Amino acid sequence: MIWTVFLLVHVVLLYFLLTHRSRSQGEPPLDKGAIPWLGHALEFGKDAEKFLRRMKKKHGDIFTVRVAGRYVTVLLDPHSYDCVINDSDSLDFERYAEVLMERIFKLRLPRHHQAARTKVLMKQHFLGTNLAALNRAMSGHLEALLKAEMPPNQKYRNQTRLFDFSYSIVFKAGYLTLFGGEQNNNCADPSCVYDEYRKFDSLLTKLARGTLKPEERRTAQSVRHRLWELLGPAGQTEDSGSKRWLHGYRRLLQREGADKEMQRRAVLMQLWATQGNVGPAAFWLLGFLLTNPEALTAVRREFKQIAHMETSGASMLNAPGNTPVFDSALEETLRLTAAPFITREVLQEKTIQMANGQEYRLRKGDRVCLFPFTSPQMDPDIHPEPQVCLLAVEYGFGIMRRKRSDAGDKRQSLWIRDATTAGGLAGAL
Repeated sequence: MIWTVFLLVHVVLLYFLLTHRSRSQGEPPLDKGAIPWLGHALEFGKDAEKFLRRMKKKHGDIFTVRVAGRYVTVLLDPHSYDCVINDSDSLDFERYAEVLMERIFKLRLPRHHQAARTKVLMKQHFLGTNLAALNRAMSGHLEALLKAEMPPNQKYRNQTRLFDFSYSIVFKAGYLTLFGGEQNNNCADPSCVYDEYRKFDSLLTKLARGTLKPEERRTAQSVRHRLWELLGPAGQTEDSGSKRWLHGYRRLLQREGADKEMQRRAVLMQLWATQGNVGPAAFWLLGFLLTNPEALTAVRREFKQIAHMETSGASMLNAPGNTPVFDSALEETLRLTAAPFITREVLQEKTIQMANGQEYRLRKGDRVCLFPFTSPQMDPDIHPEPQVCLLAVEYGFGIMRRKRSDAGDKRQSLWIRDATTAGGLAGAL
C-alpha cells in the first residue's frame, strides 16, 4: 500500500514537471485555467464564441489557453491574420488535417500526396466553362427535385421540417451534380445517401474531437461503411457528364499509390467537403428571406429581370456581378451564421508581428487558431449593428445606407431581421 502511494505521488510529480508551463518573455498572455490538464476545454467546447469574447476582454487580441493538454494561441485581430495564413513554413495545417482525416474518415493518403495537385485539378473542373456546365446541371436537378418533393401549396411552418427540406433538396441536387450523374441505375439513390450522411454528420463533431461514446462509435463505423459502399462506384469511369472531376480525382489518387479502399474513403471526404455546409446555409438564407417579404420580393425581382434578359445561347446567371441582391443576402447570411476555426500547427519557433507593431513568440508544438466570427464578422467597429442582417437593394425610395469601414464604400441596404432570433432557431435545431 505504501509503495502504491509512493509510486502514485512520483507519477503525479513527474506529470507536473513535464506539463508545467509558465509564460516566457515575448510570448502571448497565458491562461491555463483552473482544472489541471483539462484547462478551458469544457468552456471552450460548450460555447466557443462566449469563451473567446471573455478571454479577449481579459487578455486582448492574442492569448494562449490550455485545452485538454494542448496549448492553443488564439489570434482575434483580423488585421494580423495574414502573418499566420501566409506562412506555410513555420505554421502548417496539413499535419492537423491528416489527424482529422484519420479520425473522421479513416483516410490515410499516400505519404507523397501533394495537396497542390488536387487544387490544380479542382480549379480545372470548377472554373470557367466547366463551372457553367455544373451550374446548368445543378439547376436542372434542383428544379426536378422541387417538383417531385414539394407538393403544391405545401407550407413548412415547423422550423425543423423547413431545415430538413432545405438540407435534403440542396444536398441531393449537389450529390447528383457532382457524384451521381443522372438519376438512374448507375448511381446510388440520393435519398439513401442523404439519410446515411445525416447520421454521419450528426456525429462529425465528436468524431473530430475523439469523444464518441461506445454506441456512437459503433453507429459511426456502420454509417461510414454504408456510405463507402454507396459512393464506391462514383467516378470510376469517365463520362461526358459532371462526374469527370471525380474520375480525375480518383485517377490522381491512384497514380499517387492510393488503393481502391482509400479512394472510396476519399470520395466520402469530398462529399463532406462539397455538401456538408450547403444545406444549413440554404436554410438560413431561406429563413432570412421568408421573415422579410420586402427582401424576398427584391430577390425574386432580380431573378425575374435576369430571366427576361437571358437568351437561348447564354445564361446571365453564369456572369459575375449579375445578382448583387442575392449575393448580398447570401454574404450576410454566412456572416451571421458561419463560425469556422482556422487552425495551424507551429512547426518551429516563430515570432509574429501584429498589425499594431507588437511582436509575440510562438512555441514549437503549440497550435494557432483564428476565429473570424468574432472579428471581422461580428465586430461592432466594422458592422455598427452586427446582429442585424443588411441586404443591398436598389429601391429608389426609403434607402438605408451603411458605410463600410474597409474602403468607405456605401451600399444601399434593407433590413432583413435580427439574428438573435435566428440564433434561437439554431439552438432548437
